[in-house]
Amino acid sequence: MARRIRETVAAIPMGSVTSYGQLAELAGWPRRARYVARVLGQTPASTELPWHRVVRADGRIAFPKGSPAFDKQRGRLQAEGVTVLAGRINMRKYRWQPHLSELLFQPPTEDAGKV
Repeated sequence: MARRIRETVAAIPMGSVTSYGQLAELAGWPRRARYVARVLGQTPASTELPWHRVVRADGRIAFPKGSPAFDKQRGRLQAEGVTVLAGRINMRKYRWQPHLSELLFQPPTEDAGKV
């Protein structure tokens, strides 16, 4: 279950974001948004998994404003061209809407299996 979540996170393209709930659905585990957050929280800092592309359903960064994690996520998103205003991302503009073939036929990444 955790591996599939990491594989789905790895598939999020640069400049796009998804919510914890949408990610759970795309990974085949609907209604498991909190589990997604737990898996991402347990992912080693050394991984290259693009965890920063996962936000709350309303587009807000889940970390408290001003925290190091908030600043890191905001900085990474902005470096990819994602506009972050007051800690929020416009989900209509930046939400990842993958085609089914993206999810079914993409080979797993090396980092997806590391925890």
